[in-house]
Amino acid sequence: MGDEASPTTPPAPLYLDGCPGCAMERKKASSKGIPYKELFFVAVTTIASALPISSLFPFLYFMIEDLHVAKTEQDIGLYAGFLGASYFIGRFFASLFWGVVADRIGRKPIIIFSVASVVIFNTLFGFSVKYWMAITTRLLLGALNGMLAPIKAYSIEICRPEHQALGLSIVSTAWGLGLIVGPSIGGYLAQPARQYPNIFSEKSVFGRFPYLLPNLSISIFSAVVLVSCIWLPETLHTHKIMDNEAEMSGDSRTLQTEDIHPDKSLYKNWPLMSSISAYCVFTLQETAYTEILSLWTVSDRKYGGLSFSSKEIGQVLAIAGAGLIVYQIFIYRPVHKYLGSVNSCRAASALSVPLIAAFPFMTHLSGLKLGLALYFATTFKAALGTTTLTSTSLLQNYAVPQHQRGAANGIATTAMSFFKAIGPAGAGALFSWTQKRQDAAFFPGDHMLFLILNVLQCIGLVLTFKPFLAVPKHLK
Repeated sequence: MGDEASPTTPPAPLYLDGCPGCAMERKKASSKGIPYKELFFVAVTTIASALPISSLFPFLYFMIEDLHVAKTEQDIGLYAGFLGASYFIGRFFASLFWGVVADRIGRKPIIIFSVASVVIFNTLFGFSVKYWMAITTRLLLGALNGMLAPIKAYSIEICRPEHQALGLSIVSTAWGLGLIVGPSIGGYLAQPARQYPNIFSEKSVFGRFPYLLPNLSISIFSAVVLVSCIWLPETLHTHKIMDNEAEMSGDSRTLQTEDIHPDKSLYKNWPLMSSISAYCVFTLQETAYTEILSLWTVSDRKYGGLSFSSKEIGQVLAIAGAGLIVYQIFIYRPVHKYLGSVNSCRAASALSVPLIAAFPFMTHLSGLKLGLALYFATTFKAALGTTTLTSTSLLQNYAVPQHQRGAANGIATTAMSFFKAIGPAGAGALFSWTQKRQDAAFFPGDHMLFLILNVLQCIGLVLTFKPFLAVPKHLK
């Protein structure tokens, strides 16, 4: 009977010495708790990578004015859109490359290189005095910052299965926080000689380069994070190099990695590709919303805006960032545990529709009522947007084995970057167009602006249902 039962006994795991992936698997097997240390590094490196992406939005309108490239005030949005899109164009061309490289040489080297690129090119962007220089530095920043694909894979690989949703939500939270805190920094610190004349002189370096201070501040933070990357443990398995040794030793135990066999093409993996499709649409909507919100709030009331200063919109986004932290710490995990990835994505997307529709009506408010309405709407929208992006990211990573995660996330980031490049450029052009139709009979001015945002939101919602979305088998 003992001989008959032995074949059903699961093989003991084999951890190979010198393999960083095995070292991580051994650590996860011995500790069932949440890997707080590793998740902290994930959070700070993700924030450092995300901060410069949208930090320019609060001062983008004023920067285009100072660069003297727009012939009329209504054309500012068009040039702002191209500058905002340049980062994502660079990332579009390079993301798949960084994902594949991360699967070859490891997650850690790409993470370190990406943070270093932020330190260098974000600082150079702050010194831009010509439109072409601003475009070029942002383009290079996007192309060389290959963080997003490997950090998503990394956050899954440092966690036990029961904590993987938390790991990826940390990435989404930190990324979303960076996209909100970044504009806050930009809003508070841009044009310091004008905002804080008692501290900064017009003749100082920050007076001559009015957009250097916010970018330099982000670069200094990224430099500190770069040093902390020394303690990042690697997670990638190196079994393809070491399998021969295991075979020669005749060891029958199971290696802690996926079976080595010809992999199914990622492009034929419909659960992966369908979740990427929904992810791209939600990303396009979120990017367009972020740029439109900044342009709309600082534009003049005669054009349907709120006449905010860059400092005021920075304050709004800072409060939204604080609310997002509270949401992720206390609310997101119970929501995801109860609803699951798909249903939480659907619910967040559906709730976003009436919220977005309410924005243009805020122009009829002023004072405290306007402040409360705007603070609530931006905070709630940030939480809903993070939920949709986290949920679709989880579906992508659940659809592939570990040794394909870097490439899979690289494909997702490449596709997402294309849509993100369209987002600012399209939003800028759309913003300029809607400002010129304030007296139109059908959805005048900013009403048309937010209607189009809602159309994108509804398309994303539809893509979360069958037959458009295929859920990985082990999640059904």
